[in-house]
This record gives sequence, C-alpha cells and structure tokens, in this order.
Amino acid sequence: MDADSWDRRYAETELVWSADPNRFVADELTGLPPGSAVDLAAGEGRNALWLAGVGWRVTAVDFSAVALDKGRQIAVARGLDVTWVHADLADYRPPTADLVLIAYLHVPPALWQPVLGRAVAAVAPGGTLLLVGHDSTNLTEGTGGPQDLERLWSLDAVVASLGDLVVRRAERVHRPVEGARDAIDTLVRAERPAS
Repeated sequence: MDADSWDRRYAETELVWSADPNRFVADELTGLPPGSAVDLAAGEGRNALWLAGVGWRVTAVDFSAVALDKGRQIAVARGLDVTWVHADLADYRPPTADLVLIAYLHVPPALWQPVLGRAVAAVAPGGTLLLVGHDSTNLTEGTGGPQDLERLWSLDAVVASLGDLVVRRAERVHRPVEGARDAIDTLVRAERPAS
C-alpha cells in the first residue's frame, strides 16, 4: 500500500489501531531508562505516545499525514511532547537514538532490508533496538497480518541482519486475537554495546 492508501484507511475510522501501546512494546520497554527514541512506521502513534508518557523524547515517523495528524491531536489532548515526522522510510535516515522501534512494518524485502539496516545503524552506544512484526509462520499457523509471505518477517533473517548488536531476545511470540486463533509475531530485542 502507498501513502495515499494508508491516508484513506486512517481517515475511515477514529483509530485504526488501539490507543494503547502494543503489548510487547510495553512489556519489553517498561523499566528501561528513558532517553531519545525513534518510532519508525509509527502510524497513529500508539507506541510513541506511550513512550512519551513514560518519559522518552520521541520522534514518530510515518508516511501517512492523516495518521500523524491523529497522533498529534492525541498528544496535545494528553499533554505529551512528540516530534512528528512525515517521511517515507524508503528515503528516511533516522537520527541516532537510545531506542529505535519498528512495530509491524511489512514491506517488500527490497525496502525492508535498507530500512532495517538504517534502523540498526541509528542505535546509539548502549541503546536498544526493538522489532515486533508478523512472523512468516503467521500465514499458516496464526491469524491476521499480511497474506503475502515475502512481507512477513523471518526470525532468523531478522537476527542475521543486526550487525554488531547483541541480541537479548529473539523468538516467535503468540498474541491473542479475540474470536480467532493467536497471531504469531517475531519479537527481537537487541542492544549496541556501550563502548
């Protein structure tokens, strides 16, 4: 889908996703000392807003202006400070940050590999990279998400793309979906050594 398609999708409803953070984002990052964070493919900002609420200085990036406007309105209503960046990840180079987050970005491999590479490079010394997305096994064993295998994540391929980051957690996790079988996600948390 292109930015116009996503703009239309975000315009059709109050919130496409929940206003709450993704459960794995909250579980993995609760207790991590706040610093600078960049949320790539932030959508309406559910994770960025949560991070800002617990003390992070957050930059939320997405190519949907409609989604960013929704996130901006929520931030104002909650009194949260988030920097909203309208950009296409095909070209965007994230700033160095203590936390780099990608949650549910599902694009063709020709785009995914450079985006992931730039995300890895943006992790500051001592910083964390957190990746959460629909796993390739979700297509046959789970529910929801893209139905195009090449857009789903492979745990092994993600881990192999992390360069000198130290992997702290890498696994397939189950996410309950009301009225359906669980969704299966790839969850990877990695850190860049402090020195």
